Amino acid sequence: AVLRDVVELGITHIDTSEAYGPLVTNRLIREALHPYPAWLHLVTKVGGTRDEQGGWPSAREPDQLRRAVEANLETLGLDVLDVVNLRLGDARGPRPGSVAEPLETLADLQRQGLIRHLGVSNATADQVAEARTIVPIVCVQNMYNLAFRHDDELIDDLAEQGIASVPFFPLG
Repeated sequence: AVLRDVVELGITHIDTSEAYGPLVTNRLIREALHPYPAWLHLVTKVGGTRDEQGGWPSAREPDQLRRAVEANLETLGLDVLDVVNLRLGDARGPRPGSVAEPLETLADLQRQGLIRHLGVSNATADQVAEARTIVPIVCVQNMYNLAFRHDDELIDDLAEQGIASVPFFPLG
């Protein structure tokens, strides 16, 4: 009911991941909203998984990313994903390191027609810059709220470049 109500009220962006739940969130979205309105953007995330202890280990190997994209397609009931964000950091925040290999894997899936647009999540400014040299990036999803404003400079740069900043934990 909440999903239907927010869409009816004009929400155009729903953030999800097959790892949420896990294996439950996308099915709930599909049950409530499928077939999806053309203007609704389902934005999913890959690059992390859930373990049995509730942790979020990385899952950025090419096969893991392919399986995650396929799982999101299946559970959402889609032929193509609007936006896929590559999760780079962990629960403690962004972690430095190259984005090349996992992003090239996602770019290949994009060329195959499984993904329309790519973004990054929990990324450093350097990772965003590197990502932009590999593929067009449409959004950056980092933690940002009144108490956690470490990305002010990055957000200004994204705005200048026409790249959406999509905060997570916006209420802290």
